[in-house]
Amino acid sequence: MSTLSDLVYAQGRSRDADVEWLHRLAGDGQLLADLAFADIVLWVPTADDSYIAVAHARPSGAATLFYRDIVGDRVRPQWRTQVHEAFQSGTIVDSASPDWFEETPTRVRAVPIVRQFPHGGSPIPIGVMTRHTNLGETRTPSRQQITFNDCADELFGMIASADFPDLAAPTAPRRGAPRASDGLIRLDVDGITTFASPNALSAFNRMGFDDELEGEALVEVTTRIIPEKRQFDESLPLVVTGRAPWRADIEARGVAVSLRTIPLKHRGQRIGAIVLCRDVTEIRHQEQELITKDATIREIHHRVKNNLQTVASLLRIQARRSHSDEAREALTQAMRRVSAIAVVHDTLSEGLAQNVNFDEVFARVMKLVAEVAASPTTHARTRSTGKFGTLPSEYATPLALALTELVTNAVEHGLAGQEGDVEIIADRTDDRLEVRVRDTGVGLPEGQVGRGLGTQIVRTLIQGELSGTIDWHTIMGSGTEVTIDIPMRYIARSSN
Repeated sequence: MSTLSDLVYAQGRSRDADVEWLHRLAGDGQLLADLAFADIVLWVPTADDSYIAVAHARPSGAATLFYRDIVGDRVRPQWRTQVHEAFQSGTIVDSASPDWFEETPTRVRAVPIVRQFPHGGSPIPIGVMTRHTNLGETRTPSRQQITFNDCADELFGMIASADFPDLAAPTAPRRGAPRASDGLIRLDVDGITTFASPNALSAFNRMGFDDELEGEALVEVTTRIIPEKRQFDESLPLVVTGRAPWRADIEARGVAVSLRTIPLKHRGQRIGAIVLCRDVTEIRHQEQELITKDATIREIHHRVKNNLQTVASLLRIQARRSHSDEAREALTQAMRRVSAIAVVHDTLSEGLAQNVNFDEVFARVMKLVAEVAASPTTHARTRSTGKFGTLPSEYATPLALALTELVTNAVEHGLAGQEGDVEIIADRTDDRLEVRVRDTGVGLPEGQVGRGLGTQIVRTLIQGELSGTIDWHTIMGSGTEVTIDIPMRYIARSSN
């Protein structure tokens, strides 16, 4: 599906600043639809003097007119004249008579989307917003509906005068953003509450305010309910007085309420504000639990890494004191395997995600085989090409261990007592991850693969844990190449 940016840029008439403005406005499309109890559609002009829909929001508290998605559609003939007039004149244009849409009477309002210029100059329309009100469900409006409609009309006027959206305002958080249905407070120019929806009043009642909000200065209300010794957001005074398009949280009596203020302006002069509020207590508790769990998981990875490094150190000490070459080699290999696993846990302990940049992990793993590469009789040069990308931890550990085995085998056996190269080539696509470990050593007799513990470990890790395939073969002339092929669908599934 095409994004808003794709649709706008495809028309060839917009700039990056226009797209950012439209993105901000589309982000508040749901708010406008809920306040207006109507469908909201954003249109941008095309090269052939038509218009194409780039965003659409359906109302939460009223029936939608568009049961099918109209994003990407051209403007219908019955709306084109009205939309074009609003775009050309830069003024709001209302339909003169009810417009019929699929046997439903509607009222259409076309609002020019006018963008500010940061360095002066006259604002010009960059698109049109249409409001489609369903007249088939007309009923006597409540006081809340009248207030919501009035707020919508104020915002439409601000859109036409380039006062909304405000690019200086913070973007909405992913979770817990207040909506009109969660609670709405209307303030006058002095910050006095002229209307408070039932949900808004309930939110403040739960924080300890047991009176009516209407007629009260919201800044005084919040001052009364916030505990004296409790630290609060420095932007809170600007939010509750309606002076800045900002966001803040209030916490009292174990209840957290998120606030968002939209100053209302007429001809550039502030005339009041809308304050949206939402009880986000449960959401904040969940976020805190996630933060605690993330910290716990990171600490576990850190401790596992420390324990593995301790085990590796003990194996190294034991290897040095061993009098048997065979035992010393076995302990050294075990030490490297444990150290490779410790590298993955160390990487996971540094971030919040349970995915790792495997290129960084592998660069550290390569240092583990440096001791072998620097042996007196063997001079091995190792290099890595290509990108592994990001992998989930359950795949990073077996892959790191398998590659450690393969590179070690290439140095110890393929290049034993000579000089040569070991190259690790990673090739990742959307469907697969292929890794080739190639050396310039003595090679293997075709069809013959080692039967040692290292080979068994590699087979178990690649075939058993990664659902991949592995193949050994001799390069023409000399050397061995081991090819690992892992289907990406398994990696993608484990990342979800």
